[in-house]
Amino acid sequence: MNVRRLIPTTAVAGAVVLGLTALSACSTSDAADGGNGDKLKVTASFYPMQFLTERIGGEHVAVTSLTKPGVEPHDLELTPRQIGSISESDYVLYLKGIQPAVDDAIKQSGVKNTVDAATLTTLENHGSEVSGHDHGHDHAEEAPEEHGEHEEHEEHSEGDGHNHGEEGGADPHIWLDPVKYAEVAKGVGKSLEKADPDHAADYRKNTDALVAELGELNTAYETGLKNTSTKTFITTHSAFGYLAERYGLTQQGIAGIDPEAEPSPARIQEIHTIAEKEKATTVFFETLASDRTARTLAKDTGLKTGVLDPLEGITKKSQGADYIEVMESNLAALQKALGAK
Repeated sequence: MNVRRLIPTTAVAGAVVLGLTALSACSTSDAADGGNGDKLKVTASFYPMQFLTERIGGEHVAVTSLTKPGVEPHDLELTPRQIGSISESDYVLYLKGIQPAVDDAIKQSGVKNTVDAATLTTLENHGSEVSGHDHGHDHAEEAPEEHGEHEEHEEHSEGDGHNHGEEGGADPHIWLDPVKYAEVAKGVGKSLEKADPDHAADYRKNTDALVAELGELNTAYETGLKNTSTKTFITTHSAFGYLAERYGLTQQGIAGIDPEAEPSPARIQEIHTIAEKEKATTVFFETLASDRTARTLAKDTGLKTGVLDPLEGITKKSQGADYIEVMESNLAALQKALGAK
């Protein structure tokens, strides 16, 4: 995907070959040397950040993602070469709390234009969905102080290397809510204008176009999930708190902490009870983790399985070529599972 976007279509064949060779080396500095000339050297921490910088930066940026396709972002360990490439960047976009190794490397890089996407919107605490035990309520009506007792359950904070921020278990999965993602996109656009004022008008235009597209996606979700047989969905990865809150749904995480952990017999029974009471039909698993837990639970409870992609990376298994397409596939999967009318 990167290669297609980064190489100008007007380039002569030789230059295209050169560009491809440089880009395959996976280093920001190499990419910049490979015919990108005066392009802004951008480092993105993982796919949702890469998508924003590519779409907003357009032809003016050379984007390198630190997380290769198919790698679970939370598990990322950086090579010395990647750490060096961060320091050589003109602009870095990351999401603090998702990837501790990246957070540390960025802190030490000394790059002037460094943007934490978490500061561009409001993070919330969806800690209660880790266990899923008390998630049968509507977040919107919940008093903020009710979250406090769940802070020790910081989502994914044990067992699988996930360390999701220090602000009392704030949920970092903001990109799965098109409205919050659009807020981040606006902030990224403004920060790119500052980092590269010569191309500010283009960044503004590209930001407006992307924000409009995310607005259409939000409308599609609002319309598509308005009338459903049930509002409850079950997932192995409790990543969909913002999405559930935005569209009036309830997410039930299985074990919550480790997407591949076997659920306890008590939890299986509990999910079975919830599924019967709430008329839930489907256990969702994700593309970058094993489906073993979901299949075990589905077998034990008589539920179906399906894919709900947390969009932490795009691979050949992804139900779409980019963020927008995969989110549309997620909507279709939710509509089917929830019995949209």
